[in-house]
Amino acid sequence: MGTHHCKTRAFSVPARLDVFTAQAQHVAVLRLSYNTNGFAHHRLEDAIEILRELGYEGIGLTLDVHHLDPFRTGATEIAEWRRRLSGLEIVIQTGARYLLDPRRKHEPTLLSKEADERMLRIRFLERAIDVASELGATAVSFWSGSAPAGAAPSENENRLLEGCARICKKAETSGILLAFEPEPGMWIERFDQYQTIRKQLNHRQFGLGLDVGHLDVTGESLEPILQNHLDEIFVTQIEDIAGRRHEHRMFGEGELDFSAILGLFRKYNYRRLLECELSRDSHRAPACARAAIEFLRRHGA
Repeated sequence: MGTHHCKTRAFSVPARLDVFTAQAQHVAVLRLSYNTNGFAHHRLEDAIEILRELGYEGIGLTLDVHHLDPFRTGATEIAEWRRRLSGLEIVIQTGARYLLDPRRKHEPTLLSKEADERMLRIRFLERAIDVASELGATAVSFWSGSAPAGAAPSENENRLLEGCARICKKAETSGILLAFEPEPGMWIERFDQYQTIRKQLNHRQFGLGLDVGHLDVTGESLEPILQNHLDEIFVTQIEDIAGRRHEHRMFGEGELDFSAILGLFRKYNYRRLLECELSRDSHRAPACARAAIEFLRRHGA
């Protein structure tokens, strides 16, 4: 497969909001994390143990039916999970496929036509903020969802802004950061669309959930985002991509130039976690997690 140099795209950073602002100017080693959606066949405690053993500094915890189900896990159990996760920086991910509807993937969303369905998504995200706070996590990551058939752009925008405003209000008391992720195929799939929503919300806890592979899929560049918007990048996910198809691949199995990509994160002094998202590789999770961290260290992380 030919080498494809990722057209390096640009983004910006706060940590639960100003934790990292006083640190030294040059990043010696980038900090790596792993999303638990790549350990779908493991008990959560086993996934945590494996990732800790491999040297990951953080975890992207995808709330799901088998991993800390937010609707069935109480305060006492969450306190125990906080103890188990001690020493790892935590980001809460909310992209579980069938948590809210066992028959429809990623539904309902903030854009759903029915108000009660939108409210189900909002309540889930509000619950995710509570869980994040109880676990000592830094951020909750989420996306818009796909546009319903027949919905006018103005309807989608109004529904999204209404939902995001409510979620921002919820996050204010805990200080949890909200990382909004442009997702290929969803209504907000590009960085410029995210910027439009962010400007309208104008809330300091609402920032970017950056996915480097998504930028390649949508033909966007990483470096301008890192150069001009570093302080609003709250979460970053990485994976390999081939042929600009939205299929998360193991590092080295796609076409992205990770020496160049990681070099940009170091150049712009990126201090947050780089979270591996390899949700298609749960069948080989331990080997994949090991290979991922070894690959990224060899290429400059």
